Amino acid sequence: MNTPSEPGHDRLDPSLSAILSERRQLINLAYRLLGSLAEAEDVVQETYTRWYAMSRQQQEAIESPAAWLTKVAGRICLDLLGSARARRESYVGEWIPEPLPERTEWISGRPGSATSDPADRVTLDESVNMAFLVVLESMTPAERVAFILHDVFRYPFAEVAEIVGRSPAACRQLASSARRRIRDAQAPATPAARQAGIVRDFKQAWEAKDINALIALLDPDATAIGDGGGLVSAALQPIEGSEQVARYCVDVTGLSPDLTILERTVNGQPGLVLRLDDAIVAVMAFEITGDRIKHIWGIRNPDKLRPWTTG
Repeated sequence: MNTPSEPGHDRLDPSLSAILSERRQLINLAYRLLGSLAEAEDVVQETYTRWYAMSRQQQEAIESPAAWLTKVAGRICLDLLGSARARRESYVGEWIPEPLPERTEWISGRPGSATSDPADRVTLDESVNMAFLVVLESMTPAERVAFILHDVFRYPFAEVAEIVGRSPAACRQLASSARRRIRDAQAPATPAARQAGIVRDFKQAWEAKDINALIALLDPDATAIGDGGGLVSAALQPIEGSEQVARYCVDVTGLSPDLTILERTVNGQPGLVLRLDDAIVAVMAFEITGDRIKHIWGIRNPDKLRPWTTG
């Protein structure tokens, strides 16, 4: 996932160019480890701060700056994952990973940051779809780091061990355990075109307030989870069952008759965006099993919607 350096950097300092070219790799790694673009950006900033805090002689003594940056970023993420569990115990309602738009829909990043730079955008593949990220949340910090580094980014266990602080054999076991979690939770793949069609049908049934049509598109055991972060209204507990989910969706549009539902790509898969008064108020991700929607994740926390909004 390394990206070529920008033309201006090479004219300034080849070594600086090599260091900066790792930024996208680090953003991709940190987002998958943390499920938060905001935290991923902070991790990368802290990683570069530590690099530039060293003297030139110390920097030149490092055989592989890219490996050093990855090691530091991985360790910072590991520490954050440990503290995140405590923070999320006090989180209001359910915590859902931060949703990402498709590249062409990426509007801007944090004000004053360089997040809107294409080099900082997260590569959207199967390792960032919402269902995958939600399973990652069930892992221990060490499992998650070992699995992502080895299975997604193809780092050898010897290097993973240096980051996790355990033996290569222990890291191999951690990754194996994580792999089982993924396998046990993974639904049979539904072709992307079919997924898009089901989400479109869901949108149309929702706009028509057709409860029966919505129920027909939902798995009988479907679950809808909302994330308002205590900042905006959202269901504090998962809504379970096709009829309950369908009625909840209709109730939402009943409370906001001017709500507009748009088809968008969310974390690389078909999803929906809810717009009210020209402002995006929710992003919805789906997990589809066969021809039915099994899970719906609705992110309303405005702090998690910043890549979708201007300003």
